[in-house]
Amino acid sequence: MALNLIVKVHPVVLFQIVDAYERRNAESYRVIGTLLGSADKGIVEVTNCFCVPHKEYQDQVEAELSYAMDVYELNRRVNSNENIVGWWATGHEVTNHSSVIHEYYSRECNNPVHLTLDTSLQGARMGLKAYVCVQLGVPTGKQGCMFTPVPVEISCYDPEVFGLQLCQKTMSSSARSAGGSGRSRTVHPMSDFVQVSEAGSKMASLLDQVLAYVEDVLANRMTANNAVGRSLLDLVNSVPHMSNEQFSEMFNSNVKDLLMVISLSQLLKTQLQLNEKLTLLTSV
Repeated sequence: MALNLIVKVHPVVLFQIVDAYERRNAESYRVIGTLLGSADKGIVEVTNCFCVPHKEYQDQVEAELSYAMDVYELNRRVNSNENIVGWWATGHEVTNHSSVIHEYYSRECNNPVHLTLDTSLQGARMGLKAYVCVQLGVPTGKQGCMFTPVPVEISCYDPEVFGLQLCQKTMSSSARSAGGSGRSRTVHPMSDFVQVSEAGSKMASLLDQVLAYVEDVLANRMTANNAVGRSLLDLVNSVPHMSNEQFSEMFNSNVKDLLMVISLSQLLKTQLQLNEKLTLLTSV
């Protein structure tokens, strides 16, 4: 079993695990489920998951495996690219029953990954860990297994980044509710131009931080970091070489394309609304 794996988890998986934990039965102290995604060249990318009802006793585990397979087959109809890559459990450690559950998933996929999410907030944070199971023992003796940690990180698609940024704003939202009482944690998606403006302001702020760091290093007020320097060099090399006029022309062209898309979407929305109204009138 190769241990040079990297597990990449998408935010939607974390949200689904937390939601399943909040909806658990009163007698359940932890929740388990199936991880879906893809595995390629030492990278396991977890893009989806679902909960599997189960009960744990002192000497055995009961899980509704037929339910798990039915949900997996239904998910395959929607997204055939998502396969079983392992299983997840809430909690901050591997339990005695984990090896039994892992044995089942070993029959469903090769080298399954075990993911734990600490919903009990040990250490005041929601710890995320990933494990692979390594077989131990001698061929003619007693066999066993050991869960070995592997690196895990959060990976996001662009739409997921936007969703996370929108969710983050609810933490500091000071908007009042419709009744005027209490704080409202509801935010609404911004228009396209507001997003462009906000992205530009954020980029300007990040550039100011980079310039301040470089000036501090050149003035010997801060010790240079080689990793940061290499990242800045890659950033500079990734910027296309163009004049101010070329950049302005490219930017204005993209803005015109954005305006056209917005206009077409508004026209389509108006047409659908008119069609709905006409349908209602003719039915009456």
